Amino acid sequence: MKPPISKTTYLYGMQCHKRFYLNRFHKAFANPEDEQTQLIFQRGTDVGELAQQLFPGGLNAQGEEKYHSEKTVLRTQELLVQTEIIYEAAFIYNDVICAVDILVRKGNNYYAFEVKSTNGVKEQHLDDAALQYYVLSNCGLNLSNFSIVHFNRDYIRLGELDVKQLFTSSSVIEEVEARQKPIAKNIADIKKLVWLKKIPDVEMGAHCNKPYACNFSEYCLNLIPESERELEEEVEPDTAIRVDADAWKSFREDFVFPLYFFDFETVMYGVPEYNFSRPYQQIPFQYSLHILLKPNSKLLHKSYLGDGISDPRRDLIEQMIGDLGERGSIITWNITFERGVIAKLAIDFPEYEKELNAIQARLVDLMPPFRPNWGIVYSEAFRGSYSIKNILPVLVPELSYQELNIQEGGTASFLYGQMALLEPKEREQLRVDLLDYCHLDTLAMVRIWERIESLVK
Repeated sequence: MKPPISKTTYLYGMQCHKRFYLNRFHKAFANPEDEQTQLIFQRGTDVGELAQQLFPGGLNAQGEEKYHSEKTVLRTQELLVQTEIIYEAAFIYNDVICAVDILVRKGNNYYAFEVKSTNGVKEQHLDDAALQYYVLSNCGLNLSNFSIVHFNRDYIRLGELDVKQLFTSSSVIEEVEARQKPIAKNIADIKKLVWLKKIPDVEMGAHCNKPYACNFSEYCLNLIPESERELEEEVEPDTAIRVDADAWKSFREDFVFPLYFFDFETVMYGVPEYNFSRPYQQIPFQYSLHILLKPNSKLLHKSYLGDGISDPRRDLIEQMIGDLGERGSIITWNITFERGVIAKLAIDFPEYEKELNAIQARLVDLMPPFRPNWGIVYSEAFRGSYSIKNILPVLVPELSYQELNIQEGGTASFLYGQMALLEPKEREQLRVDLLDYCHLDTLAMVRIWERIESLVK
C-alpha cells in the first residue's frame, strides 16, 4: 500500500473518484489556489487553535509538521500516557490516517472534539466525524462521546473575547455510530483507485460542488470536447427587450422623488471583531448612494467606506441617516438584503432605532419586474436571470464590471476583511477599488431605471 489515505482525501474519494485520483497523482492539474481559498483554510486553523482554550493545558501531537504523518501518530501514542488532553491527536487504521482536533481522556474513557468554523453542525461534518470515529475506535480507544465544536450563533461580543461563550459543543455520537457500516467498503473502493493506471472517467455534474467545490474543475472542464464548447458559444440569445409599459407604470407609481439608489456591502467574521456583533453577522462597511432629486435632474452621488480596522457601523449609520434625508423612495436591488441589514443595525444600535425604521419603511425593490414570472421586462438575453450583473450588459452595454479590479460582492467583502493587514499604499488602492465597485452597483440601477423609462416613453 502506498502512503496512507488521509481524512481529506477519503472525503475527496467519497465526493468523486476522479478528484481523489487527481489529488494523489496529478496535483499539478489543480486549479490555481487563490488568496481567498488560502485564507479560508488559515482561518479554519486559527479557529481550531482558539478552541484549544476550551481545554487548556493540552499537548500538541502535530508539532511543527504542516501535515499529519506517521510521526504525528507516534507522538500521539507517547502523549496518550503523558497527558489527559491532546491537540491534533493522530491515528492510523486500515491505511487511513486522521487526526482529531482535541482528544480528552477521563479515566479509561475518551472524548473527541472536532472544531468547525461554522454556526452549526453540517451534513459533511458528520461524514468527517464518522471516519474519525471509525479509525479511533478501531485503534482501541473507548470513545464515550464525539462532539462537533462550533460557534454559538447567539454569542454577542462585549469587550474581550469570551472563548467559552463563543463556542458551543454538539454531540454527534449517535449519528457517527449510525454511519459506520459502509466505511470499510468505502475505504476498500478508494484503495482500488490507488492502483489504477489511468485517470477515472467521471463526467462533471452536481457532485462537482457538493459538499465543496472541486479544485480540479478547470481540468475537467477542459476535457469537454471543443466542438461541444463551440456549439454552446455559437448560440447567441436574442437581445431584444420587451417591456409591458402599463405594468411598469403601475409598478413604479408608488416611487416617490427624490429617488435614492442604494446598496450596501457587508463583511462577516466568524470570530466577532467588534462589540455588539455575533459570529458571521453581516457587518455593513460600505454603501453607495445615487440620488435623482426629480426626473431628468443632475445625478448626485454619496458614499461611505470604513477603514477596515475599527467598527464601521456607528459612523455608517450617522452618515446614512443624513444622506438619505426624510422623504423619497430608497431603491434597492433585492430588498430583503437591505431590510435585514438595517433591521439588525436597529437592534444593535437602539439609539438610532427610530431613524433606521423610518429608512426601512421607505425601501423599495427594483428587481421584481425583471423576474421571469412577472413578465414586465423581458429579454431572452437575460437567460432567465434577474441578477443585476446579467441585466446590466443587456440593457446598458456601455457599463461593465469587467473593467473593475473588484467585480463582485464576495471579493469586496473578502478584501475589506484584509484591509488592516495592508501597507498604506495598498490600502489606499483597495479603498479606490471598493468605492469604484459599489459606485457601479448603484449607478447600474440608475441606468437600468432610465433605460426602461425611455423604452416606455
